[in-house]
Amino acid sequence: MAKVLFHATTSLDGFITGPRGAMDWVGPFVGTPNPAVDELMPRIGALLIGANTFRGGEATDAHPASRPEGAPYGGAWSGPMFVLTRDPAEPPVDGYTFVAGDLRDAVEVAKAAADGGYVVVLGAKTARGCLEAGLLDEVLLHLAPVLLGDGVRMFDRAAGAPVRLEWMERSTAGDIENLWARVAY
Repeated sequence: MAKVLFHATTSLDGFITGPRGAMDWVGPFVGTPNPAVDELMPRIGALLIGANTFRGGEATDAHPASRPEGAPYGGAWSGPMFVLTRDPAEPPVDGYTFVAGDLRDAVEVAKAAADGGYVVVLGAKTARGCLEAGLLDEVLLHLAPVLLGDGVRMFDRAAGAPVRLEWMERSTAGDIENLWARVAY
């Protein structure tokens, strides 16, 4: 059965984007071979992308997934990609299927398409929704040695109870710490 995985690079202070969705901070950390990513790539069955992540936020330097330079995984992965949206009349974009409505339904659609592989969630709000609904199985974070001070937090839940994780793997690739954990509901 497909598992749901939140996959992101995060700053040491817990941001996955800079202000207004800026992603330029990731540049210095991309390109170094990373065995954790190499291990994950063939195991991905489908992507579930939040609408904000798909559009690239508000930053002028963001590369939304709807443009070739913003393709997930730099275009190195191809397969079913679903964008969670509230707008059922979303204009079509080649290679992406828009799923409007309930998060649980979107996850089920992505799981069916994943054919037993991982459903990788891209986007903090979508990942948080999956976690709160009990749908998130694992988290793979690439911890970068940088402090951003502002942006979109990896996990932000006002007055929320802690979420217990169980380590699965920890490794280092260049300056990046890879942290792979299972959600312990």
